[in-house]
Amino acid sequence: MEEQVFLDEKGVKVTNARFITYGKTQALAGITSVSTLVKNPNRLWPIILIILGGILAFNGEIGWGVLSLIGILWLVLQKSTYYVQLESASGTSNALESKDKDFIFRVVDALNDAIVARG
Repeated sequence: MEEQVFLDEKGVKVTNARFITYGKTQALAGITSVSTLVKNPNRLWPIILIILGGILAFNGEIGWGVLSLIGILWLVLQKSTYYVQLESASGTSNALESKDKDFIFRVVDALNDAIVARG
């Protein structure tokens, strides 16, 4: 049976037999399920900077308003991290991580399609 490729991009390849991530190969036969995990960044410190800078600027310390601007910039630049989680007989593992949500969802979809194609 010829190997069918479901995804091949950014150093990640999914076939009906293997899942290859940056040189590491896993057999699909051992994978029982695939899911996505999202880890959101800690937004506490940027919010504290925004509030503190706003309070100080409101009290006449205009220069301190820069703290709010830094906090807003920090908050906007933070991105969630997305993981491809694999379940097997030996447990759950994070096989791949990326800030690119669409890429992770394409990998998960390809893995699910490959598992179904295996039968």
